[in-house]
Amino acid sequence: MTFRTAAPTDAPLLSQLGRNTFVETFGHLYRPEDLAAFLETHEEARWAAELADPAVSVRLVEDKGVPAAYAKVGPVSLPVEPDAPAAELRQFYILRPWHGSGIAPMLMNWVMDESRRRGAQELYLSVYVDNLRARRFYDRYGFEFVAPYAFMVGEQADEDLIMRLTLRDGR
Repeated sequence: MTFRTAAPTDAPLLSQLGRNTFVETFGHLYRPEDLAAFLETHEEARWAAELADPAVSVRLVEDKGVPAAYAKVGPVSLPVEPDAPAAELRQFYILRPWHGSGIAPMLMNWVMDESRRRGAQELYLSVYVDNLRARRFYDRYGFEFVAPYAFMVGEQADEDLIMRLTLRDGR
């Protein structure tokens, strides 16, 4: 496995990886027009802009050259009022063939380290209420429920949970 910082030239790869992971995990939940509208948020131009933004960091994981996962950290955009300097885990996407491979803990360690490097003392994320695998994973790291959140996929509002982790040295 190769873990590396994504560059603006990775925009096409991340666009496809983000779309594939979302469809694989959640595609069955949506009407085609809602799914199509949401997938536009993974267009290459948007990725290129984010990858060029110093406020956003993306860690890409490849397995023998095949894109397998990524995590994106940036400023808090969720509707919360942090108690301390904070960062947001905006996406944590792992394709199904790599579930259980050990990528997730290594990627989460990078997320926490990158957030601390940015001066964050808190880390926020939102997770789909019925994504039990992800919720168990975040629970193991000590994330705590903050508030419900309506995550829009096209015209469909999903019930997400905003969660927060207090970052400590080494965790």
